[in-house]
Amino acid sequence: MSTSPSSSARAAREALAVRLQHLRKDAGLTGKDLSARCGWHPAKTTRIQKGDAPPSDSDIRAWCAACGADDQADDLIATARAVDSMYLEWRRLHKDGMRKVQEGWYALHEQTRLCRVYVSNVPPGFFQTPGFATALMGQITAFQGTPDDVTEAVAARVARSRFLYEGGHRYVVLMEESVLRYRTADPDTMRGQLRHLLAVMPLASVSLGIIPFTAQRTVWPLEAFYLHDDDVAVVETLTAEIKVTQPRELADYAKAFTKLAEMAVYGDAARALIRAAIDSLE
Repeated sequence: MSTSPSSSARAAREALAVRLQHLRKDAGLTGKDLSARCGWHPAKTTRIQKGDAPPSDSDIRAWCAACGADDQADDLIATARAVDSMYLEWRRLHKDGMRKVQEGWYALHEQTRLCRVYVSNVPPGFFQTPGFATALMGQITAFQGTPDDVTEAVAARVARSRFLYEGGHRYVVLMEESVLRYRTADPDTMRGQLRHLLAVMPLASVSLGIIPFTAQRTVWPLEAFYLHDDDVAVVETLTAEIKVTQPRELADYAKAFTKLAEMAVYGDAARALIRAAIDSLE
């Protein structure tokens, strides 16, 4: 498990470490006793108990066996894997290409009633045209050096837009004006992407706000994040996808979203910014 900048991931990793420590104590074992039974150096036990070293599946099974708690091994392994999923490097996620990752989003969007999205770099995937998605995902694949399945990945990403048209889903999206201006694709593709934003704005499921360059900031530009109901925030950094589940952090993202929304313009004012970006490509 990679070290995460997210305190949610740290807290979950530390909670797992505490559970393992309690198992050892309940068995009446010292750290040295457990290390001897597991056949490893005591320093390893210390690192696991402090949450500094993520235990492997085999480590957890050995730990539980040493404590006479084999019946808890499967549950602890499942917990460890859940912690691991909170911080996933893109190269690890894309090691076999991008299609499976795109398809993996379907279940979360299916379950989400309200998705609040803030982006400062590119439109969210469910707003992207096939041409724009192809340009963007080609750049990502080249940068990461991962297998090229862009055609299949684009089809999977574009398919996610169906949730805009299916009942019961609501998408509230905030974009920095810079998203409209960045030349992420060639001019023709950018025009198509911007016109698509105008096309989806009237949908009942969509609220789109644009934060103008001239807005008086109360919150600085942030990394892209997706708030799925009040249950999880998915944050996208250069190197990793971070899933935030700790209530305190979720509250911070919701607070930031509210303040960012206050800086945005909507309706005709938002359309005017999009049309101005289109005109700049002529």
